[in-house]
Amino acid sequence: MARDRGRDNPVRAKRQRKLRREVYVYTEGAVTEPGFITFVTENGTRKEPDREIVCKVENRSAPTKRRKPLPLVEEAIVKWREVQRAARKAGIGPDDWNWPQVWCLFDRDQHEDIPTAFSRARREKVHVAYSHPCFELWRLLHYQNYTSTFAGVCDSAADMLKQQSGFAQTYGPTIRSVSPEQAKQVMPGQLSGRYKTAQRYAERLARRHADRQDQNGWDPYTDVWKFVEDGLDVSDY
Repeated sequence: MARDRGRDNPVRAKRQRKLRREVYVYTEGAVTEPGFITFVTENGTRKEPDREIVCKVENRSAPTKRRKPLPLVEEAIVKWREVQRAARKAGIGPDDWNWPQVWCLFDRDQHEDIPTAFSRARREKVHVAYSHPCFELWRLLHYQNYTSTFAGVCDSAADMLKQQSGFAQTYGPTIRSVSPEQAKQVMPGQLSGRYKTAQRYAERLARRHADRQDQNGWDPYTDVWKFVEDGLDVSDY
């Protein structure tokens, strides 16, 4: 019986929970972003390797109409309020390393509700990783420093990504071209050893838009690296 009481000791339980952070993610893409997250969690170099990150993509089965910035944020807010309550009940506070996080990963594309989505996320303290025109820019920065506007056209970024030297061969040594659907699948060879380069390029883009309040005008822009470092506790891959 003494052993059982020790196992239920709240001080001991809290000490154990400090080694585990739960991260909940809502992604606009159904394939690319979840695939990227899987790669990073399985292959990334952790900043705090002795502490556990448990990351879950919450909307894997969501329909297309719910995979837009504002609906993503609305669902994330509901989840954030839920996990906050659970964390506080467990004795975890905002200053603790294992305070949970909720993230939204979405793109500019042609969405009209970007500023509203940002405003609501900021008010509720839901994290956002944003790419303009789309997530393919972040993938492209693993290959080159791209600074010109895409005029909000995601297909242009996706086409440029597919044209990168060696990109097609990450799907197989004899592959010479890939379809738009196939290219949505993130392959390890597109990312491994390239993180620091992509991060550096992305930070330069962010500085160009530091004084602009309207996220619709951040072209090109991506801060996916913030999710990698602040959410997944990864410093390299």
